[in-house]
Amino acid sequence: MFFGNPSMFTRLVIGKLVGLVLGIIGFFLLPFFWPEVSMHLRVGFLFWYATVGAMIAAFGVVTWHPVLKLPLPWWFRAPLIGAWMNLLLILIAWSEMQGLMNAVFGPDSMLSTPYWGVFEGAVLGLLIGYLCTKFGGEGEGTVDAMSHPR
Repeated sequence: MFFGNPSMFTRLVIGKLVGLVLGIIGFFLLPFFWPEVSMHLRVGFLFWYATVGAMIAAFGVVTWHPVLKLPLPWWFRAPLIGAWMNLLLILIAWSEMQGLMNAVFGPDSMLSTPYWGVFEGAVLGLLIGYLCTKFGGEGEGTVDAMSHPR
């Protein structure tokens, strides 16, 4: 059953689909905010959020931090991964992200820094993590469901 809990396959499908939907939204909305946006950046956003969704879904297996000996609930883990991935995007594509933020908010606005994308990644990560966990479960049981029966 597709929505049987827990399932890594379901987590990955939900994560990629939600990420792809967010990427499609970004693909079509970017030209409205920044008419000079390149097609490369638009396609990059499309695939970026599908990848973020897959990463959040895959990390649903990790529910315990082995060094700190602390639990990692979905509501902490997913925003952390989303924020981290968007921070990497900002650091890699700083000039493009700065141009986008200047086009949207103006160059003198407090909101014109690309680092607001880290907050965006955390919020979107929270959404993706919630949906992945609700429909696909979490923890080691998600991997056991994919094991070959003996």
